[in-house]
Amino acid sequence: MLSVIHSTEALAHLGSRLRTARLSANQSMLIFSQRIGVSVPTLRAMEQGMPTVQVGHWMNALWALDRLDEVAALLAPRGELIARALRGATAPRQRARRRSAVRA
Repeated sequence: MLSVIHSTEALAHLGSRLRTARLSANQSMLIFSQRIGVSVPTLRAMEQGMPTVQVGHWMNALWALDRLDEVAALLAPRGELIARALRGATAPRQRARRRSAVRA
């Protein structure tokens, strides 16, 4: 149940940021909703963080705000950790140096 609360909060924050971005672009709800191909009530639902809004509408909104490229990072492969582990596994082992006898 805790994860559902986190999802709801994340959607509410996302909706709030959408509203801020729309207002920063100086676009009314009517104009912006027409640009992304949704009704004003759907845009209102997006800005309220309602989980029933289709992800395609969100993609259209991100496109209209010129922020669609940010979606690429959402589920990007986490290969860096694996690549570092593989680099470490393939590195040749070095032998310990011989100690030289201290001569007085």
